Amino acid sequence: MTNYYTPTGGLPPQTDLLTGRAVFTDAYAVIPKGTLRDITTSLLPGWDKMRMWVIARPLSGFAETFSHYITEVAPGGGSKSPETDQGAQAVLFVVSGHAELTIGDQTHLLFPGSYAYLPAGCDWTFANDHDAPCTFHWIRKTYVPAPGLPAPEAFVTQVSDAPTIEMEGTNGAWSTTRFVSPTNLSHDMHVNIVNFQPGGVIPFMETHVMEHGLYVLEGKAVYRLNTDWVEVEAGDYMWLRAFCPQACYAGGPGPFRYLLYKDVNRHMPLGLR
Repeated sequence: MTNYYTPTGGLPPQTDLLTGRAVFTDAYAVIPKGTLRDITTSLLPGWDKMRMWVIARPLSGFAETFSHYITEVAPGGGSKSPETDQGAQAVLFVVSGHAELTIGDQTHLLFPGSYAYLPAGCDWTFANDHDAPCTFHWIRKTYVPAPGLPAPEAFVTQVSDAPTIEMEGTNGAWSTTRFVSPTNLSHDMHVNIVNFQPGGVIPFMETHVMEHGLYVLEGKAVYRLNTDWVEVEAGDYMWLRAFCPQACYAGGPGPFRYLLYKDVNRHMPLGLR
């Protein structure tokens, strides 16, 4: 079974050096796992026994299309009104523990590797009735309807049930686990898992319109972000602005995998709205 990195909070000792790997630039940001401490958590009204690390939020010059939380719900915790924005769609991806997600009148058991898509206006609740914390990624984006296309429907699946597509010519060194078909234009965001075997690379400097949020689930790599090479490992988060050049080398000795957000399938807004 894959072990996804899960933050636990805490504080470093007073004897530790202050030097870290956190970087915030106009083109990208790196939020290392060592910044996910108890004192950097937030709470939400309407939730019991939860805390979360906000690792991306809409902000001029940063994460303009989405927000990304790492949410920890203790035993007995949860919410009957988790989402207050009726225009917000969401993806939940569980990295540790168990919980029950209820969508309408259907309840789903969540466990590591569970993936849920929740459309805007969806009626859902979350409960951890188990004996250990449940930690999950919660990625939110305002849904942009498309004329003539229906809104996406809610679904729950698992990593093991999602297709993994090898990138052309890589012999499996680089692949993507896709939870939504790229040809389904009803969706205006994709949250996938990108997989590299040791030594796998992105063999060119990707430069494209999609904004990215990348959370490293497993392994380590050297990532090219704009003009810089940055070492990253499980638990680190990267935000890449649209058109930020990017590439990577997977460092081994095991696989390098990350949860990837990107905005897709819509016209570009023109001017201020």
